[in-house]
Amino acid sequence: MDNLHELQEVTHHHEFDREASRKEVMRVTVILSVITLIELALGFWLMYIDGEFFRLLIKGVICVLMLAKAFYIVAYFMHLKHELRNMIMTIVVPLLLFVWFLVAFLYDGNSYKNLKNTYDPYHYEQSKTKAEKPAHGAGETKDAKKEGSVE
Repeated sequence: MDNLHELQEVTHHHEFDREASRKEVMRVTVILSVITLIELALGFWLMYIDGEFFRLLIKGVICVLMLAKAFYIVAYFMHLKHELRNMIMTIVVPLLLFVWFLVAFLYDGNSYKNLKNTYDPYHYEQSKTKAEKPAHGAGETKDAKKEGSVE
């Protein structure tokens, strides 16, 4: 008789509560929508900010909000919130390594650009000069002008 009671308890624990699940999805959807609206408002506000410090501060806040959204998406819609710790680590650790990979290559590319500008003065000079826009019709050759003209 005890086995039957334990089986009913286990079955009761694993029943799917549709109403609670629906409320949880709606709550996460509202949170994601609010975060997105805040990001959009900050992005539009960023266009009118002149100070460099405040621009960087707003960009940092937007990055933090994007990470929060990524957390909610991974936790709830990829169902990692209810998974075991080892399963979560098999996804999070490679993701962190990939982010490190991107940051390292961006840093390396920027370093290469700066070193090239330091040790190759011609490259630095060419990167700072602005190309002039040709005047209207300046690209035409003399032969093309003769063919189009009526004599």
